Amino acid sequence: MAHSDTGAEHQHSYIANRTKDDYLKRLRRIEGQARGLQRMVEEEQYCIDILTQVSAMTKALQSVALGLLDEHMAHCVVNAAREGGEEADIKLKEASDAIARLVRS
Repeated sequence: MAHSDTGAEHQHSYIANRTKDDYLKRLRRIEGQARGLQRMVEEEQYCIDILTQVSAMTKALQSVALGLLDEHMAHCVVNAAREGGEEADIKLKEASDAIARLVRS
């Protein structure tokens, strides 16, 4: 898993079990969508139908990303901000970089 390019070592929080299971379920569904897209291409289905499914899969991935970002902000960033110092700066930079990547995608 890629980490921030700050080079600093810091502890990562883990996703709560209740939401972890939800994320895993959603990612498995997305994995199934990807296999379906591969079949559609193999079967040379109509391009617009494939693009419609790509759009649905993209939205599903964005939903997962936004949920993870929300958790990061609500837990990791808030806790680090309470403690202050370098860790707070690192967590804020990570969140800012993640938002920038999502906006570019």
